[in-house]
Amino acid sequence: MKENRPTVTLHYMPHTRATGTRVLLEELGAPYELHVMNMKKGENRQPAYLAINPLGKVPAISVNGTLVTEQAAITLYLADLFPEAGLTPALTAPERGTYVRFLVFYNACFEPALIDRSLKREPATKNETPYADYHSMLDVLRAQLSKAPFLTGETMTAADILWGVAFAWTLQFGLVPDEPVFRDYASRITSRPAFQRVSAEDDAMAARHAAEAAKG
Repeated sequence: MKENRPTVTLHYMPHTRATGTRVLLEELGAPYELHVMNMKKGENRQPAYLAINPLGKVPAISVNGTLVTEQAAITLYLADLFPEAGLTPALTAPERGTYVRFLVFYNACFEPALIDRSLKREPATKNETPYADYHSMLDVLRAQLSKAPFLTGETMTAADILWGVAFAWTLQFGLVPDEPVFRDYASRITSRPAFQRVSAEDDAMAARHAAEAAKG
């Protein structure tokens, strides 16, 4: 029942990977509270937050004393925690395997490949990297997104929120090629009210944080 749903605490900084988690919470209609930190003032590197996540990274969520970090894990956890939103395939659904596959692919392959590329860092050999090479990794995504509007077919899932927000950012910074298959996919998420709402609030929050940091 809705009145028994847990409240999620989202450890948060605007214009970070935590934005996608907040969009997901909005899409799920989940009750949540923000623990906002000012990255420009280094608040995520202070002992109070390092006691929660020693890496000092966001997103991280706390639910009834349970801590979950890493975007793919958070996405999987939240969508299963609030199944009434219909954003997670059932365990026995044929699309469940694809759903889980691409959640893990995000953290295991996509992000490492893009970090290497953005830092102009020479990757290891195809047998040594988790993603083979940048172009092969993108080929997997290009092929999957060419099949249907969303990763698992005609219906949006929580995985699409993770990926749609990620593509919006990476297209903006030129880390993935500006191709219709990626651009159109991202727009299916960024055109939704939840993303528009969170994005506007992020802009305002980031401006406040910059002003606060400037004051010292």
